[in-house]
Amino acid sequence: MKTALITGVTGQDGSFLAELLLEKGYDVHGTIRRSSVDYRERIAHIEGHPRFHLHYADLGDSMSIMQVVSQVRPDEIYNLAAQSHVQVSFDSPEFTADIDATGVLRVLEAVRLCGLKDTCRIYQASTSELYGKVEEVPQNENTPFHPYSPYAVAKQYGFWIVKEYREAYGMYCCSGILFNHESERRGETFVTRKITLAAARIAQGKQDKLYLGNLSSLRDWGYAKDYVECMWLILQQPVAEDYVIATGEQHSVREFCELAFRNVGIELRWEGEEAEEKGIDVATGKVLIEVSPDFYRPTDVVNLWGDPTKARAKLGWNPQKTSFAELVKIMTDADMAKVAVERAGESVRTNLAEYLEKGIVK
Repeated sequence: MKTALITGVTGQDGSFLAELLLEKGYDVHGTIRRSSVDYRERIAHIEGHPRFHLHYADLGDSMSIMQVVSQVRPDEIYNLAAQSHVQVSFDSPEFTADIDATGVLRVLEAVRLCGLKDTCRIYQASTSELYGKVEEVPQNENTPFHPYSPYAVAKQYGFWIVKEYREAYGMYCCSGILFNHESERRGETFVTRKITLAAARIAQGKQDKLYLGNLSSLRDWGYAKDYVECMWLILQQPVAEDYVIATGEQHSVREFCELAFRNVGIELRWEGEEAEEKGIDVATGKVLIEVSPDFYRPTDVVNLWGDPTKARAKLGWNPQKTSFAELVKIMTDADMAKVAVERAGESVRTNLAEYLEKGIVK
C-alpha cells in the first residue's frame, strides 16, 4: 500500500485526487488549516474512510509541515495548497508569495530534512498563469514564462525551486503546468462557477443579472476530475519531468456564458463592444449580463492555450476525455440542482414562519 500526502485536500483538485487515490488503494493523508468556519464540504463524503486521514498544517508554518511529513513519511506528496485566486493576489501579494512561493520550499525542505529525498516523490501544482503575457500560442513546456500577476510570479518561484531541488539533490520532484480546470466543485468566486451559478439562479428567478470582466479573454478549460488523473500519472514515470496539462482547445468567457445559459434554457445575443457589451435574453429582451470595470485586473492575461502533446505521448493521458460542452453541462446541471434545493429550503422556512405566526405549530 502506498501512502500519499495531499496539501490542499479540501479544495476542488484535492478532493478529486483523494477519491482517485483511495480507489487505487492508497493510504491518503490530507492537510487542513484550523478555521472556525467549516470548509470541508468537498471531502465530507470520504471522512471516516479507514484509509483517509486529516492533519492540521499550513504552508505558512514550516514546523507544521515538517511534523506531518515526519509522521506520515509519504511515498508521494501532492502539493496542491495555494492562494489560487489571481485577482486576490493583487490585494494580498505578500500572503500569496509566502504560501505559493516559500510554501513550496517548505515542503521540499521537509522531505529533505526528514531523510525522504530518495524515496518520496513530489508533485507541485503549477499553473498556465506562468505564461501570462504570452510569447507564443499555443504554450508548451518550452514556451518562455512571462508572469503577469503576483500569483503567477509566486508560482514561478515554486516551479523553479522544484527544478533546482531535482537537479541539486536528485529528488523526484516535478511540476504539472495545469491550464484552467473547472468542475461542479469549483469555488463560487471563480469566473466559470460564477457564470454557471448565476445562470441557474437567473433561470429559477433568484437573480436578475450577472456582472463580468473581459468577455473576450481566452482560456483552455478542462475538467478537474480528468486533470487529477494526470497528476497521478506524472508521479508514476521512471524519470521526473514537468508537463503541460491542457485540452488543446481554447474558448472565450463569452462562449462559456452562451453554453451555460443555453443549458438552462436561455438563449443569449450580444450587443455592444468591450466595456459596453451586454448579454441579452433573446426571448424576453432583458439584459442578463453586463461588463463591470470592477472585474478588470491591473494586468490581464487574455490568451492562454495549452499544448498537451507531451502528456498525451509520454503519459498516455487523454486531454479530450471530457469535452468543453460536457464540462459546462456538468457544472450547470449541478448548480441547477443546488439552486432548486436552496429554493425548497426557503419555501419550507417561509411556511414554518407562517405556521408559527398563526399558532398552527409551536
